[in-house]
Parts: sequence; C-alpha cells; structure tokens
Amino acid sequence: MNRRELLALGGAAGAGLVLPVKWAMAQAQTRDNALRVLSEGAANSFDSFSVGVNRGAIQITWNIYDRLVRFAYRDRGNGTARYDYFDIEPELAEAYEFSDDRRAITFHLRRDAVFHDGTPVTAADVKWSLDRVVASPIGRAQFETGSMSSPDQFTVLDDHTLRIDLPQPDRLALPNLALTYPIIVNAARALEHATGDDPFASAWLQANPAGGGAFRVARAAPGEQILFERFPDWKSGPRPGFEQVLWQTVPAAESRVAALVKGDADIAQDLPPKDVQDLLDTPGVKVAGVPTSTFQFIGMNSRTAPFDDVRVRQAIAFALPYDAMFRAALFGRGEPLFGGTPDVAEGARFPQPLGYTTDLARARALLDAAGLADGFETTFSYELSRATVAEPVALLLQESLGQVGIRVQIEKVPAGQMGTLLQDKKVPFYFEESTAFLADADYFFRIFYQGDTRWNFGSYENEEFTALVQATRYQTDAAVYEADVKRMIELAKRDVPVILLWHPFLDTGMREDVEGYSYAFHRQLDFRPLRRG
Repeated sequence: MNRRELLALGGAAGAGLVLPVKWAMAQAQTRDNALRVLSEGAANSFDSFSVGVNRGAIQITWNIYDRLVRFAYRDRGNGTARYDYFDIEPELAEAYEFSDDRRAITFHLRRDAVFHDGTPVTAADVKWSLDRVVASPIGRAQFETGSMSSPDQFTVLDDHTLRIDLPQPDRLALPNLALTYPIIVNAARALEHATGDDPFASAWLQANPAGGGAFRVARAAPGEQILFERFPDWKSGPRPGFEQVLWQTVPAAESRVAALVKGDADIAQDLPPKDVQDLLDTPGVKVAGVPTSTFQFIGMNSRTAPFDDVRVRQAIAFALPYDAMFRAALFGRGEPLFGGTPDVAEGARFPQPLGYTTDLARARALLDAAGLADGFETTFSYELSRATVAEPVALLLQESLGQVGIRVQIEKVPAGQMGTLLQDKKVPFYFEESTAFLADADYFFRIFYQGDTRWNFGSYENEEFTALVQATRYQTDAAVYEADVKRMIELAKRDVPVILLWHPFLDTGMREDVEGYSYAFHRQLDFRPLRRG
C-alpha cells in the first residue's frame, strides 16, 4: 500500500452500509477466535503522531506497537476495566527503577522481544524511537511536560538497558512514556526509507507499520477495513484472546447498531447516547459506559466585557439548567461536574464539581451587583461537529439565561473553524470539549487555566494561580503539593473562567459473550485484553 492510499483511510466507506466480510474472517478457524469491530470513522495513519494524524490512528498504533511501560487496568466490578493513571507497569521493559535522586530512570528490556519481522528489539531501537519523539514539534511539546526534550537524555547502556536522564525530578516523565507517542519502532526497517529531509522516515511510517506489538496488520483496505492478526511471538503481556480482529468503517450509527443486534458484529464503537438507550434492554447485547477523561464545558472569555467581571461569570454558572442539559444532551450518559461543594476543594483531584447549581435568584443578584440588572446581549457559539450534544445545551441555556435578562443569540460555527477562533480569542461565550491525557491536577491547570494558548479556554489570568502552577510542577513534598493544588481548586471555583459540565461516557456496544473490555485514556479500543466468554 502506498502513502496516498493509506491516508485515504480517513474517507467514508459507503454511507451507512454495513460492509461485507470479504477477505477477513474466513481465515479464522472459528468465530470464537475472531472479532469484528465497527466504528464511525477510519484511521488516516499507521503512526501515532505527525501533523494531521487523527484519533482513529491510535486504534492501530496501540495494538501493533509496544511502549516501554503502560498504565495498569483496574476491574470496575461490572466485567469491564479502566486504566489506572497512578499504576504504571512494565510493557516492553520487564523492569525499571529510579535513581536515588529520581533524576534518572533505567529500563531493562525483555531479552526475548522481537519485532514483527523477527528482528530482536534492542535498546538502540528504543533510543531511536524516543529521539524521534523529541525531534517532532508535536512529540517534543508533549515530552517537555515530563522534562524530556533532547536526544542526549536517552542513553543506551547495553543491548537491553537504556537510561533516561532528567534535569530535575519530574513525576510526569514516567506517565509520558505510557502515552500514545513513544511507540517503539523497528529502527532498522524505518531507516531504509529515511531521507535527508525526513531522517526519521515519518512519511513512510504514516503509511507502513514497523512494530512488534501484540497484533500485526495482515491487510488493509483504505477507508474500509483493516485485518489484524495476533503476533505469536509477542512477549510484553498476556496472550490476546483473539487470533484475528477485523476493524471496519461504518459511518451510520444505525447501521452499526443493526449489525450488532443481528450478531453480524461483535463490537460497535462511537455510539450516540440516543442509540444507547435502545441497546440497554436489547437481548444478547450489552453496553460498556465509562466516564472519559474528556470534559465538556461552557467557556467565557474573561478578557472580554462583560465576562471580565467575575460576578457575571458566577451569575451564568448559577443560571444554567444543569440537570435538564444533562438529560437532553447526554441522556444522562456521563459523570456530572455540576453540583458539589462550593468554595472549598473536595480533595486534590481535578476536574471536580465546581459547586454551582441552578439558582436564578442568586444569578439575578449577582448581575445586579455587577451593574447589569437589566441583563445584556451576547452570542453563544458551538461547532457544528458537536451539534448532537451542543445544540440541546445551547437551546436550554438560551431559555434559562433569558429568565435572568441575558439575551443569547446562538451561532453555529462550521466544522474545523472553532480551534482557530479560540486560538485568536474571538469567541466570547461557547460550548467546547477537550481531553487531558495526564491526570495530575497541576498538569490540568497548567494546560487549561493559564497561558496564552487556545487551551486556556477562559483566557484566565490570575497572578496567584499562575505562581501556584509554577510552584507545583516539580514539587516533591506531597503535603505542600496537595495544599497548593487545593488552593488552585478554590480559585477555579471562585473565578469560574470555564463552567465544567460533565465527563461524557464512552459508550461501546458489544455482544454478551465478549469479555475483557478495558477503557484507556485515548478512548480507542485495546484489542489485547478482549476475549470471548
């Protein structure tokens, strides 16, 4: 397959039609050892990072490549598991240890690990793969959150030992190695396709796999389907439960649901909340609903009047019809971030509920105190690609804010344009969502509550808050860290630059005999723990 064909994987496959199983499942001996997965979109790359790579690509790279370490899964007590951010276990590395000063991490690789072509995996491959991450602006930006920015920090000690040196102890270094970017690539194979302008063969890796993970790509039809086969020589974890996984693109949700109910598919991804309601009572089918790391929210540009007045932001937070929006937008399929205890931190985890509930009288009083007893006019924007959830939120918000004198005109932004508008700070009031891969509270605040980037969704500026963000980054005293984080949470609740709404569920439908579903932070399917009961 050439690069142009692979990139076409992002295209649609026959509007709404369930694709026939062509060259795929017939190779499996029985249905017991073959899995058929349907999703809305297709991957557009075999690589985990580069400009334009979509989230679907992670579903490939997560299963065909190893990383040094991974987040452990924890049983949720209902037949599913969720990743545990604070429990990091070996993957390609069979063991790792920190130096006494925690400024170096040494990794000991599995000595019997091989790539899909049979080539032994060495520490040189690992170094090349990590060098590749920091050579990319995208990869380096992420790795810098863990104090990794230079290839000089990755040292090969012998064929099966590698050390990472840090300029200071950084608790985010190890979690960064369990994310989607640091896949371990077969360096010799990739270098056959490197050029002077592309020394890490990024163009070739977008169109070709070069891994040693639990599965390998057997065949791929652009935009339609990919057949994965279990790699029998994988040594980095328990043997996967399926010999083959066929992943097919079916854009129409109703077609994915119909195939699942009929038994023609084993797993249906990307299910809208309205379809989940019907599946919950369907014989032979079950739904795994897991609160995601994604958070949906209402943003207010606090550098623009009248949202530069904290009383206006608080008034809006008290005027929102949270319960009605939650039911209308998500059918209750999520974890609420409204309600909770006002003014004080409930622990040191964040996001957490901000302490606001619907109180129109209090909203009116705050507007009066801000000199806006007669209310004001504003626009409320959302991107059309999020309309399924955003539209009911916008309509209910418009109605409720109207009761306190805030007259809202709804603006629908064409798909793909919202990011630019947010970067340029041109949207005063809006619905949006984002995701934090790392779960430390100070990381969340550093990304979303300070700085001059689009990710500072409320354009929040607070000198005390910014100082606390800087102080907590390398804080090694747990008690001091917790106290500083709790103070940041108090400020986030008081100043409310964004109004957190909820963590939406990731709803995945599956046949009753499919077991081992495990939710990972990237929201894509991990084939490895799946099995048929």
